[in-house]
Amino acid sequence: MIRVVHHPDYVAPAPARSTYQWNKNGLVRDVLLARGDAFEWHVPEAMPREWIEAVHDPDYVAEVLEVRVPPQKERRIGFPVTPQVAKRAQMVPGGTWLTALLALEHGYAANTAGGSHHALADTGAGFCVFNDLAIVAVRLVEQGVVSRVLIVDCDVHQGDGTASLCAGRPGIATYSIHAEKNFPVRKAVSTLDVGLADGTGDEAYLAALAESLPPLVNSFEPELVLYQAGVDPFGGDRLGRLALTHEGLDARDRWIGSFFAARGVPVASALGGGYGLDAMEVAERHVASILAVGQAVAKQALQA
Repeated sequence: MIRVVHHPDYVAPAPARSTYQWNKNGLVRDVLLARGDAFEWHVPEAMPREWIEAVHDPDYVAEVLEVRVPPQKERRIGFPVTPQVAKRAQMVPGGTWLTALLALEHGYAANTAGGSHHALADTGAGFCVFNDLAIVAVRLVEQGVVSRVLIVDCDVHQGDGTASLCAGRPGIATYSIHAEKNFPVRKAVSTLDVGLADGTGDEAYLAALAESLPPLVNSFEPELVLYQAGVDPFGGDRLGRLALTHEGLDARDRWIGSFFAARGVPVASALGGGYGLDAMEVAERHVASILAVGQAVAKQALQA
């Protein structure tokens, strides 16, 4: 049984001039529902405003929630912030928060949205409005739910916002494995960054992951992992450059699930990036990721 978090507000109408695929969260839900009763569904509440303000500048939070984001910030985000987008921006961190709590209870849970790793303190960027990963990590530690949270970001783009927002915060470490020459041009500094060359394929990618992540985990000893499970390292992705195959993405996610489950570390996954002209193809990549991590965690539990 895989615990899945979804809210209808994740599916906001596409704002004008937006190239982001606003229907993919709904398609992920639909594909999972079509697979039967292997999932337990949970509905989140919106993230309280003060929790968002613990990470983001209160003036920027007000701009979003009051739907008055300046045009220059909307351009950086990549779409206008409408009332529906503002509601979604507050609901998605609430979903990642619930996903984290479910993962702590059950070993693994997945949000059908989130992973908004480019959002910075005073602005959004790269299709990201609020940084759900940073907001949730900070809240988990400040409330004493856990002492140490590791954010593992496998999106093709560096988690620059997450790295910036979490830098210097006790109990939070950040890891990003990404295409070095891809967006953003100016990288932030994660606890550990692994920048890969364009065209890196399955074998080299998996080797880099298996070589770089365990030492950080061994030294930091996280009590929970927030997993940014972007599927845009796929070779056919519109914004990706790392040339992974479907089999490579599956191996990545199964390795993540098995690695942390073997150490007794719960994993809460957020959807992350995935782009293409065929929205259903993108949604199926995300669903495959959720299934791969969940099945690997379950398999490890049976072997324990």
